[in-house]
Amino acid sequence: MVSMLLGAFVGIFSEASLNIALPTLVQALQVNTGTIQWLVTGYMLVIGIVLSLSSLINRWFTTRQVIIFALSDFIIGAAISALGSSFAVVLVGRMIQGIGTGLILPLMFAVVMQIFPPQKIGAVMGMCALVIMFAPAVGSTLTGLILGKLSWNWIFWLFIPFLAIALLFAITSLENVGNITRPHVDGLSIVESAIGCSGLVIGASLSSRFGWLSVPVITALATGVVVLAFYTHRQLHLAEPILNLRIFKHRAFAIGTGLVMLDFGIILSSMYLLPMYIQNGLLLLVAMAGMIMLPGGVRNAITSAVAGRLYDNVVGAKRPALVGVVLALVGVLMLLTTSTRTTVTFVIAAHVILMIGCPLFMALSQTSALNALPGISSNDGSKILNTMQQIVGAVATAVATSLLELGRQGTAGTAAARFTTGAHYGFCFTLILAIIAFVFVINDSGTRKSKIILAINYKIN
Repeated sequence: MVSMLLGAFVGIFSEASLNIALPTLVQALQVNTGTIQWLVTGYMLVIGIVLSLSSLINRWFTTRQVIIFALSDFIIGAAISALGSSFAVVLVGRMIQGIGTGLILPLMFAVVMQIFPPQKIGAVMGMCALVIMFAPAVGSTLTGLILGKLSWNWIFWLFIPFLAIALLFAITSLENVGNITRPHVDGLSIVESAIGCSGLVIGASLSSRFGWLSVPVITALATGVVVLAFYTHRQLHLAEPILNLRIFKHRAFAIGTGLVMLDFGIILSSMYLLPMYIQNGLLLLVAMAGMIMLPGGVRNAITSAVAGRLYDNVVGAKRPALVGVVLALVGVLMLLTTSTRTTVTFVIAAHVILMIGCPLFMALSQTSALNALPGISSNDGSKILNTMQQIVGAVATAVATSLLELGRQGTAGTAAARFTTGAHYGFCFTLILAIIAFVFVINDSGTRKSKIILAINYKIN
């Protein structure tokens, strides 16, 4: 699994790197904030589309073929972005990278669910989460140091050595998992998935430029919703769906999925806004911004690892998840009280609290959701979770950008003061997601049953 863990690490690492580099890229590529966010949302959109096809791809090609292609693809995309001198070229390279990440992430979790017994899944998921969540911990700091000494191009060059090592492991030691069945390919489902997801992300992204009630935004959003409705109907009635949406009949899975989506929206929106606030609101250097993000990133990684073991030792996930969502609420509320004169210590404390809370109820909710599914359905659940995470993350980032621009344009004062107000608008959206998550956890009575269901299914199978 070394090749998959390294590939997933670089995929998440690249997200953290881009978040902290966005203010620098705005100046270097001569675009505005609404445009530069496409380096984040475009990347996540491609991941989401590819993830929705991962079940089909993994039944047509072997594990080795998929991982070797994904790693090679990521290397090519990183090189294109590193060599790019315009926003368009960097974006193309970035979206090519998204293909690689979209192939690696679901396969890694699917392999875990297939080769490990249920009593070990929480611990192994925790290990995977530790490796992945370690990426933001070092990504922001390392990117800040690089941008303090070198050009932005080196961010993309940095990905390639890790990917090359992963590719070497994939070629020499990766074993195939699962069976190749080569099922029917439903072309219409693929088209509907791409158009539907793109409509939502494009609509949310255009809102920062045209406004939510503008014709382009409403048209894109309406197209996305309608096409996804057709896509959902088709998946529910196909004999071999690309995504098995029927598993949402399991209540614990549906609730766990909702919590994971809310948590991912909280993380992506806040981690998109915070590095830019540090640089444009507090007027600190990018290297300093990277150092400020480090303690929270480390806590994120540690909590993600501990949460997996916590699930193995606690029947159900409600109580730890409740603690997590309350901590997330506290962290967001602290960020909403910041100003242009807020101390670095306070910002670090808010980030640390948020990064303990979010991964705590993320890991527990995800494991609870997957454990609620019988047998091989857990593979379908993993693909659905990963697909929805990326689409929700892209939309959440776009919404945060829209609110950021709304706050900046509607406020008087210095550039730093206006940016801080805009960041507060964005954090209000994060707060709403956290409140909804809190309500979900309070009213959830089904997570305690999921481990019992899994143990019964494992004995039967």
